Amino acid sequence: MTVETRLDDLGGTGRAADPTPPATGLAISLRGVRRSFRTAAEGTIEAVAGIDLTATPGDFLALLGPSGCGKTTLLRILAGLDRPDAGEVLLDGAAPDPGPHTARRLPIAYVFQDAHLLPWRDVLGNVALPLELLGHAAGRCRSEALEAVERVGLADAIRRRPAQLSGGMRMRVSLARALVTRPRLLLLDEPFAALDEISRQGLDEQLRSLWIATGMTVIFVTHSIAEATFLAERAIVLSRRPARVVLEHALDLPLRRDAALRADPRFARETGVLQDALRRGAEAGAAEGAR
Repeated sequence: MTVETRLDDLGGTGRAADPTPPATGLAISLRGVRRSFRTAAEGTIEAVAGIDLTATPGDFLALLGPSGCGKTTLLRILAGLDRPDAGEVLLDGAAPDPGPHTARRLPIAYVFQDAHLLPWRDVLGNVALPLELLGHAAGRCRSEALEAVERVGLADAIRRRPAQLSGGMRMRVSLARALVTRPRLLLLDEPFAALDEISRQGLDEQLRSLWIATGMTVIFVTHSIAEATFLAERAIVLSRRPARVVLEHALDLPLRRDAALRADPRFARETGVLQDALRRGAEAGAAEGAR
């Protein structure tokens, strides 16, 4: 009997028996990041208040927190679509150049809550678009797009247009479009929130498998405690606006996860930890707002 087998028999996570994902992702470091916005209705709004956050190459982080607490703001800062008012942002030890073309200079992909597909293009054409914009040859665009489509299980739908796809299929196309550039950092902003539970769970399982296969760094924003628990290696729970870190928690679950894990007592224990942190974050935010 091997050491790995004994760990499983004793009810451990079995991580020792799992192969380590290749660490090809970007390292992330946020130090003292602050961001405020000025609105006509409310004046100055502090969205993010002194956030410290790190991710090692190949890490999978879930960001949890109340609506409007600054999760999307953090993703936009990491993508170079916004810049902090104060603090430091480092990707692989260097500060990203802010601006709309950061994703071209750095291997970063961003998946939004809506698929944002071009209705006049078929699946293959939508997935190939980022490569076309980068100026790659037509043959390469087609072959790499086809590979990305196959990885998300849509090889039999490459000629369909978005109107002919279900919501889950459209999100698979969006995910394939993000993966086609072989990103080292994948940012996802509640991409499966509008889907039914079965479709959502299936995409969670697929994303987790793709992360294991590629070793990219992933930051996933979600309101779902169960989704964060299933997907991530670490969960970061944020308070109500302005966002502060309430809890940074390493999830003690197996590397390879399937539907059966959701009924495991370990899964229930971990969701309970995150639920408690969310409640504390909401209470702390309410108390600060009352002062």
